[in-house]
Formats: sequence, C-alpha cells, structure tokens
Amino acid sequence: MKPIRRITPLLLLAAALLGAAPAAPRPVEAPVPHAAWSWPLEPRPAVAHPFDPPERPWLSGHRGVDLAASAGTTVGAPAPGTVVFVGWVVDRPVVTIDHGDGLRSSFEPVDSPLAVGVEVEKEAPLGTLGSADAGHCAPAACLHWGVRRGDEYVDPLQFIEDRRPSVLLPWAGPP
Repeated sequence: MKPIRRITPLLLLAAALLGAAPAAPRPVEAPVPHAAWSWPLEPRPAVAHPFDPPERPWLSGHRGVDLAASAGTTVGAPAPGTVVFVGWVVDRPVVTIDHGDGLRSSFEPVDSPLAVGVEVEKEAPLGTLGSADAGHCAPAACLHWGVRRGDEYVDPLQFIEDRRPSVLLPWAGPP
C-alpha cells in the first residue's frame, strides 16, 4: 500500500520560501477497459433465454444466453482472440475462443472448419449454427453463447456494444 501524500498549506509555504515547487502527486492509472464486443449473429438476434446463473457453482442454471437464429446462420467472433477448442461436447459441436484478460467465450452448436491455435479478428466467421436437434432450444434453433472470466461464468451481453443510436420518443405526459 502506497503512503498517502498530502500537500498541506505549511508545506506549500515552505516550498515557496525555498523557491522549490512541491512534486505534484502522480495520477492514478485507470485500468484500460476491454474493447466492446459485437453480436455473434447478424442481424442482431433476439435473446431466446437470458443469462441465469445458479446460486452456487455446482447447481443447475443457465450459464450463458441463447440467441434465436436459423440452422446454417454464420456465427462470428464477438471479439478478437485465439481458438482454443473445436470439437464435440456431449452431443453438440462447440467452438471456444480465448480473448485474453482471462475471458473465454464458447458457442454451441457450431459447425466450424477452424483449428485450435487460429487467430480470429472481431466479427470473423467461426462457423455455422448447427441444426435445431443439436441444441437445447429444440425444436427451434438457437446459438448458446457462454463467457467465462477465469472459472466464473458471466453474462455475455455485458460486453456487447449496441450500435443503435439513442432515440427520444414522444412523451404524452403523465397518465
């Protein structure tokens, strides 16, 4: 812990009499925010099922979001990163990207031609959404998108940069 440096009026007076200016306190560097992510599907998809984590890590819950889409839809990288997994988990194809800063995102069911170690740019195609029977939204198709920070699942939507402009709607006044 750094000591607190105070510049008191007495110290300023002493510095002025001696002809020296006291050193200004160094600014505290703010952490660089993680760049905003884009939606992994275009156009912007409807959220079929929101993030709903369990109260305890070992309990059941929904550790990601489900985005409505049709089978065969192209799935893009929401942020740059490195492909760290492409393969099957239980009964569906999964792609996982390491975005750095402890963040990893996974997408399922996604049929992908990519190999582990491939660097992807933001919005680069990862593959295509698999059939409805390969996902947990059956009979409808959806993309399950999960994000982990270390071992903790977090809401993927918190990273999205919403590109729609703000619009003021007419107000009819109080009811």
